[in-house]
Amino acid sequence: MATLAPAPTVRPRGSLSVDGHHEPCVIVIFGATGDLTHRKLIPALYNLAADGHLPENTALVGFARRPLNDQQFQTDIAETAAQYARRPFRPPAVAAFADARYVQASFDDPSGYQELKRVCAELDRRYGIRGNRLFYLATAPSAYTTIVQQLEAAGMIRKGAGDGPGWTRVIIEKPFGHDLPSARQLNAELAAVLREDQIFRIDHYLGKETVQNILAFRFGNRIFESLWNRDHVAHIQFTVAESIGVEGRGPFYEQTGALRDMVANHMLQVLALVAMEPPVTLDADAIRDEKVKVLRAIPPFTTQEVEQRTVRGQYGPGMVQGTVVPGYRQEERVDPSSLTETFIALQLRIENWRWAGVPIYLRHGKRLPERTSSIAIQFKRMPKLLFSRGSQESLAPNVLTLRIQPDDGISLRFNSKVPGTGMEIQPVEMDFGFCSLGRPAAEAYERLLLDAMSGQQALFIRHDEVEAAWAIVDSIRAGWAHLPLPQFPNYPAGTWGPPEADALIGRRGFRWLVPQPANQQGAYAPA
Repeated sequence: MATLAPAPTVRPRGSLSVDGHHEPCVIVIFGATGDLTHRKLIPALYNLAADGHLPENTALVGFARRPLNDQQFQTDIAETAAQYARRPFRPPAVAAFADARYVQASFDDPSGYQELKRVCAELDRRYGIRGNRLFYLATAPSAYTTIVQQLEAAGMIRKGAGDGPGWTRVIIEKPFGHDLPSARQLNAELAAVLREDQIFRIDHYLGKETVQNILAFRFGNRIFESLWNRDHVAHIQFTVAESIGVEGRGPFYEQTGALRDMVANHMLQVLALVAMEPPVTLDADAIRDEKVKVLRAIPPFTTQEVEQRTVRGQYGPGMVQGTVVPGYRQEERVDPSSLTETFIALQLRIENWRWAGVPIYLRHGKRLPERTSSIAIQFKRMPKLLFSRGSQESLAPNVLTLRIQPDDGISLRFNSKVPGTGMEIQPVEMDFGFCSLGRPAAEAYERLLLDAMSGQQALFIRHDEVEAAWAIVDSIRAGWAHLPLPQFPNYPAGTWGPPEADALIGRRGFRWLVPQPANQQGAYAPA
């Protein structure tokens, strides 16, 4: 494990994430009794409060259909924080929520929004919040437009200085539409009520420590940025593997599938950060301008390219980590003859000066052997072999791996001489884990909530990023519509997907890599 000597903190131009002063606000969570609120949002807010990062006098309001009163909601908050927060539960840490309020109403009921307006005004007076509002739409996407329109009708959207004191920001969760036309429609409906700088499209992957560190690693280290191009990189591969199945979300997954669930959002967003050009500053629009350029440089797939450069799969019964599990078609509330893909592998091209000719491989699947997410940049082999009588392939290529989860960190594989009298070369691993910096890593939702309270949008997705990503995904789905269906299921649960995925990356002489835990020096497992 690498160790770091103390060094002065460097403050960037612009702001990728803010750690300064935050104004207090009323946080209104629509869907306050749902799973996202319980598992992610309340724990994140509790952790921020426990760490002293939540602005003083911040107030919380829940809005949902379930019948609760204020006291029951406050009890629910405390129980949720005790169960799911990463910080040990201490009642004083939830003092910010001791006066939390609850509004019971359906999302299309105007009277509920009038009551919400009254409650927020009362909290303004009590805590001196001055009209600042953060609305978190932890609901089904079908409710987004209804909620923002109702907020506008109730006079709760402040678009400019003439609309009263304070600011208004709205957070919405993915998916942002289910294809390009629906994404454009959603963007238009939101734009009719809100300015773009008031809309925070959240993708929690962008709040993960390693993902944020991509920019620091690339643009803060000359030795790596100078190699980050087609002259030195042989290929890039990005794996997001999940060992779980659909976990009771059968109806949602039946309508979504692996391509739209993961590639259209998380994976293309992270790839854009890996491949983008240096931004002028770390301001939100400077970063997002460069990300959009990457997505637009990925040409839509033709039907022939879809056939040659994509693989889809669906898991059957098998064994994952010693437990026998059912196939996808046997999962709860899944069509017994479902043709929904639970695995996707594809090869992309980025047609710009930096990446021309470099294959980019993406792979995602459910019921794979382990939960892991990583980006591997494999460099080209040395042009001449000096240290072996065998073939050039016997000398391992250098690989830089960015581990996103579960063991966040960065590792570099390089070749070294084995101690002794001979000249035997062996690949070794230099590994760095973020825990070695001595600070606990904030969870993704903590960082993103804090940025939203500060108005910092660098880690949130802009409307044109959404549309550029859907254009790529839609071209793949259009190609699938003209091709024969695979014989599902085509991989057993607990394996690394259908064999066609290995053939896809193997055509260029590569293989899938999975980083092993940091304490296993130099261990890279083929997958």
